[in-house]
Amino acid sequence: MTESVIVVDVGSGTQDILLYEPGKPIENCPKFIVPSRTQIVAAKIRKATQQGQGIFLHGHLMGGGASAQALKMHVAKGLKAYATPQAAVTYHDNLARVEEMGIVLCQEAPESVTSIWMGDIDTASLQQATQAFNLKYPLKSAIAVQDHGFSETESNRTLRFRLWEEFILQGGNLRDLVFTQDIPEVYTRMRAVREILPGAVLTDTGTAALLGIMADHTVKPYLNQGILAVNIGNSHTLAAAIRGDRVYGIFEQHTSMLNVDSLAKFIQRFQSTELTNTEVYEQGGHGATLHPDMGPGWQFITVTGPRRSLAKPLNWYEAAPYGDMMLTGCFGILVGMGII
Repeated sequence: MTESVIVVDVGSGTQDILLYEPGKPIENCPKFIVPSRTQIVAAKIRKATQQGQGIFLHGHLMGGGASAQALKMHVAKGLKAYATPQAAVTYHDNLARVEEMGIVLCQEAPESVTSIWMGDIDTASLQQATQAFNLKYPLKSAIAVQDHGFSETESNRTLRFRLWEEFILQGGNLRDLVFTQDIPEVYTRMRAVREILPGAVLTDTGTAALLGIMADHTVKPYLNQGILAVNIGNSHTLAAAIRGDRVYGIFEQHTSMLNVDSLAKFIQRFQSTELTNTEVYEQGGHGATLHPDMGPGWQFITVTGPRRSLAKPLNWYEAAPYGDMMLTGCFGILVGMGII
C-alpha cells in the first residue's frame, strides 16, 4: 500500500500543496494554495526596509524572483544587507556578483539586524497548518522547484536549455527527471531542498506541470498522435511537444513578456518546427530546443497554469487533471512517482 505523501509545487507566486492519502478519492485529499516562500521572504525584506533595519539572510539556496526585487530595493535605500554564502547563491551562482549587488557575506548575524531564514520549504509552517486541521503530517515528501542549474559563468537561461536539450536528445522521458534517489550536482536548488527534507523526491516545476497535463482524462487520448502542452505560470510559460511518453521539443518564455498575439506566434512557429533557441532567447526568454525528429503538426493544444486566461481567446483545451488546475504540478509529481 502506498504511503501518504505531502506534495509541494513551488512557484513564484504560490506554493501548491497536496496531502495525498492512499485509499481516499484524490479529489477529497486535503490541499492548500498559499504564497510561495519567495513571496514570504520578500514581504519580510520589505518590512525591514520600511523600518529602516538591516537584514541578515541565512539558511539555504532557494528561488529568487520576488525576494530578489525586494532585496534590490532594500539596498537601493542605502540599508545594510548581509547573507551567508549558502543563502546568497539564491541571487547569483557567482558570489562576487552577489557582493557587487551590495550584499556583505558573513556567517553570523551582525547586531541589530533582522534575521530572515531562506528556504523553499518551511516544514514548521507546513506541520503547523496540517495540525490546525487535525491532519497527520506525512513522513514522505515530494517537491517541485524550478531549477536553472548551477554555473558561475554561464547564463542560467543558457544552462537551463542546454540541460533541456540533453534531456530531449537522450530520449525525452519526463519520468527520468523525477529524482527519487541521487540528484545531479548541477541541480543545486533541488539539492538545497533535499538538505531541508532528506529523502524527498525532487523534480523541476516544468516536468511536474507537463506530467500533470498528460494525466488529464481529455488529454490522454491525444497523446499517441501528439500534443502541445502549455503551462502559463505566474512568472514563466513552458510549452512542450509530447507524443506518447516522449518530449520532442520545449520552449520557455517569461509570462510577463507575452500577450495573446506573441504567444500564438510562438506556438505557430513551434508547431511548424521553425522556432529557434536564438529567437526565444533574444526576446528575453529562456530558450527553445527541438529534436531533429520532431516534425511539424501537433494540432491538439492544451493549456494550464494560473495565468492560463492569457490564452483564452485562442480556444485551447484547458487541462484540469482530477478537476483542479492549480494542482496540475502536484498530480504530475505523483504520476512521475508512479503513484497515480
